[in-house]
Amino acid sequence: MKILNNDIDVDVIGFGALNVDKLHTVGSIAGKDEESFIKSQTDTPGGSAANTIIGLSRLGKKTSIIGKIGEDSDGDLIELNLAMNEVYTNNLIYSDNGNTGKVMGFVDDEGDRALYVDPGVNDEIKMGEINLMNINTCKIMHYTSFVGDSFKTQIELLEKLNDDIKLSFDPGMLYVEKGLNELAPILERTDILLINETELRLLYEDYYKAIDNVEEVSLKEIAVHVLDDGIETVVVKQGSKGVYAVNNDGEECFVEAFKSDVVDTTGAGDSFNSGFLFGMLNDYSLEKACIIGNWVASKSIQDYGMNAFPSLNQLEEFMDE
Repeated sequence: MKILNNDIDVDVIGFGALNVDKLHTVGSIAGKDEESFIKSQTDTPGGSAANTIIGLSRLGKKTSIIGKIGEDSDGDLIELNLAMNEVYTNNLIYSDNGNTGKVMGFVDDEGDRALYVDPGVNDEIKMGEINLMNINTCKIMHYTSFVGDSFKTQIELLEKLNDDIKLSFDPGMLYVEKGLNELAPILERTDILLINETELRLLYEDYYKAIDNVEEVSLKEIAVHVLDDGIETVVVKQGSKGVYAVNNDGEECFVEAFKSDVVDTTGAGDSFNSGFLFGMLNDYSLEKACIIGNWVASKSIQDYGMNAFPSLNQLEEFMDE
């Protein structure tokens, strides 16, 4: 194991919640007034940004993460997991009070899930706790969601980022539900939008219907509108169907998902992000980056957490086929 705390130029820095996913396998996910049973339970370090950053590290990229943990066993587990995956921990923030964030997850036999979030100290990140010298040499800053006030710190940080840093943004439903007006500062700085179809439509569909004065607007039309509003690349994740992507260089593609034996879909989108951003860092075409993203996601969902996430050697073998 390498403990990586030195100041160093990295490829990607994540900025998002750090959680321990307490995953419970269940016979079925209970609805209102229903009961189910727990078959097993495991604690797995997680968080959307952390999943993507760890995935990129396993693919050979230098990564770090801005996040906050408590002085507790869950915080120790997160720090150890980052170090074991060779993620630089020099941007971690330690809280003397409060608990590390956790997510109670319930995963059924089909790989579907229900999640309940306890954010803990994740939502206490202040601008003064972030070391700008550490972060302003990265190539990509990758934003994901927080439950509470750390969202405001993400917005504050935008003004401090060097202009040549690309901002990658996966808002997730927590941020999409904030609406366009509240997300505007981040979206205006975003270069790469990584979003699923449901989130894209919820965030933009009514807005562009009103602009175009139409009753329906297609996925492609929404994505093109988003490009026109200044985002360079729009990637729409469509689950088992695949992914649609378009950029302002005139590239457009739809890439089907790879068939896979599904065990746990938790973090599938984060795993896709790892593969896609790997492609962007290597200046691959939009389509090739999407293929890599889909392949990485197809591997990651074959086990719980990040257990099945592929290595760089496995990716290279796939690309040589």
